[in-house]
Amino acid sequence: MVQLRSDLLTPALQRGDEVITVAASSALEDEQSLLEGLKVLEEWGLVCRSQQVSERRWGYLAGNDASRQRDLNPESPAALLACARGGWGAARLLEHKQTWQPGWLMGFSDVTALLWARLAAGFDGCVHGPLLTTLAKEPAWSQARLHDLLFGKQIPDLEGQPWMGGVASGPLVVANLTVASHLLGSSHVPDLNGAILILEDVEEAPYRIDRMLTHWRLAGLLQRLAGLGFGSFKRCEAPEQIPGDQTFQLEEVLKERSTDLGIPVVGKLPVGHCCGNAALPLGRQAQLDGSHGRLILLR
Repeated sequence: MVQLRSDLLTPALQRGDEVITVAASSALEDEQSLLEGLKVLEEWGLVCRSQQVSERRWGYLAGNDASRQRDLNPESPAALLACARGGWGAARLLEHKQTWQPGWLMGFSDVTALLWARLAAGFDGCVHGPLLTTLAKEPAWSQARLHDLLFGKQIPDLEGQPWMGGVASGPLVVANLTVASHLLGSSHVPDLNGAILILEDVEEAPYRIDRMLTHWRLAGLLQRLAGLGFGSFKRCEAPEQIPGDQTFQLEEVLKERSTDLGIPVVGKLPVGHCCGNAALPLGRQAQLDGSHGRLILLR
C-alpha cells in the first residue's frame, strides 16, 4: 500500500509562493495557452518565475534530457512545479536518479510518469490535474477545485456512474492508462495493494484499451485494488467503419475488464482529457462508492 513519508507531507500553498514551469515532455506548440495558465496562477497570488521553455526544442521534445531534467530539479526549489504540457518524454528522465524535492508537482497525461515515480518514492504533493497549457480553458469549478486543493481547502466529491456496487477506502492513485502501462515492471510503480485507482486515456481504440487492461490483469495488479474508477476516455471510440456487431465499444471493454474483480467500480468520472479535468491528490486517502458512483477524499 502507498505510504507517504510523514516528514515530506506538503504544506498548503500561500500567497507569494513561487511557481516553476516544467517542460518535461513534448515541445511547446502554443505559448499563448501557457501564458494564460501562468496568469491564472498569478491571479491566485502565486509568483511565477520567468519561464525559458517556449522556444526550447530537441526534435519532438521540449529540449534535451538534461535541460528538461533541470526544470524538474531546479537549483533553487519552488513551492509548485507546474508542468507545461504532456505528449511524450517525461519517462526518459526516470532513467536517471531523481532528487525529488518537497513541494507540489502538478500535471497529467505524460506527466503520469513523474507523478508515479515521485509517489513511489514516498513523496506527497503529487496532483493529477490541469497542465499550464490547459488550465485557463478549464471551467470555473475545475479551476476553483485546483485552487482549493493546493491552498489546503476542502474539495467536493466527484460524481460518476455506478458500475459495480460496494464501498472501499484506500490511498488514491491516478494515471493515464497508456503511460502507466509502460511503467509496469519498473521501480516507478507505486504500491497498488489496497489502492483506489483512477484511469483515463485519449485516442486509444477499444482493442488497445482491452490489451492494456488485460496486461494489468495478467500482472495481478487490478486484483490487488480496493476500488477502480474510470475517468474520461476521449476519442477512444471504435472506428465507425466497423459494424457494431463486429467490435466492442469502449464502455463494454471497460466494464468487462473490471466488473468481475469483486471491488467497487465507478465510470465516467470527470478526470483526464476532458474539460474539466478534476484535480486529485495522489497518495491521499479516498473512498470509492460504487453503489452511488462517487469518489470522496477523506483527508
